Amino acid sequence: MLTFRVDDMTCGHCASSITKAIRAVDNGARVEVNLQQHLVLVEPTEADAQELSDAMTEAGYTPVALHAAAATAEPKKAGSCCGCCH
Repeated sequence: MLTFRVDDMTCGHCASSITKAIRAVDNGARVEVNLQQHLVLVEPTEADAQELSDAMTEAGYTPVALHAAAATAEPKKAGSCCGCCH
């Protein structure tokens, strides 16, 4: 399982956009989103971490790949990224 911190993911619309971007490069990927912690967990079937990161970046987000221990750290506060939330 790959873990990315995406601090500019702030709402359900963001989560949906990121999930769609990941599935565009790896249709069989299992994607879990934790909005509160700004985490995206991906179990890829085809794509590697760089391809997944690039897909999220192209969708307008700034993913940071994390190691398992770093995933529990507190996220930074971020503003609205997509205009759908405050």
